[in-house]
Amino acid sequence: MTKTLRAVKFLFTGPLILAFLFVINLMTSPGHWWVQWPALGIGIAWVLSLFRVMRAVVVAGGLAALVAWLANRQTVR
Repeated sequence: MTKTLRAVKFLFTGPLILAFLFVINLMTSPGHWWVQWPALGIGIAWVLSLFRVMRAVVVAGGLAALVAWLANRQTVR
């Protein structure tokens, strides 16, 4: 559960960190784009976090559907 919450947090903080690094890159060395390497690493981590969150949403949705189906089955009988 805590890994999923950290993944959700990173989905918001990752792009903010990247924007901050982009501004630093513009201010320090505008001709040399070193920010592309942190962007690659943060981008890969962001996609993995997105998959972790999507998996948790699918599992939670499946459990909710199972509970709803079981509740509906109880009322029909």
